[in-house]
Amino acid sequence: MFLKKIIKKIIHLINKLLYRKFNIDLCPHNQWVIFKNGFMQKILGFNKHIPWPVHYTSQIIAPEKIVIGNRTPGLSMNCFIDARNGIEFGENVWIGPRVSLISQDHCNIDYNNYIESLPIKIGKNSLLCANSIILPSVCLGEHTVVAAGAVVTKSFLDGNVILGGNPARIIKKIGPYESQLAKGINL
Repeated sequence: MFLKKIIKKIIHLINKLLYRKFNIDLCPHNQWVIFKNGFMQKILGFNKHIPWPVHYTSQIIAPEKIVIGNRTPGLSMNCFIDARNGIEFGENVWIGPRVSLISQDHCNIDYNNYIESLPIKIGKNSLLCANSIILPSVCLGEHTVVAAGAVVTKSFLDGNVILGGNPARIIKKIGPYESQLAKGINL
């Protein structure tokens, strides 16, 4: 037990060294997961330019235009996050594997040019499930759950909803995150 505590402390210190520009103490993720991805990211060079922990299979474009909240976008495998028009994450936004957030679209007349638009905004306490896609200028309210495989093409500002389908629509209205959490309700 004593040795386990020492190993945890050592891993935490290594994570602090790997991510000097990111406050690892505020990160709610498991320190071992961060360590494994930190090795791939900072030592082997996968996604080396990203200042927060990212899975080595994820791709992030324009990380300087991302406001990350208190979680780390791209830590799940195979995420594609294109933030050239900006992406803003609220606190406690969970992102599943193979999620795509695409903030920029091609011009329909000249495919070499991109269309400028508003940033994507994801409200706090939201969950983007596996293989979901969020397209440019989409804003999601607090406590929005995007079902696996959903394609979100427009904004849903009200929050407290589950979205699903292609294009995404409201599948179900749910209560506020804190009340659901306190009751232990599983959606």
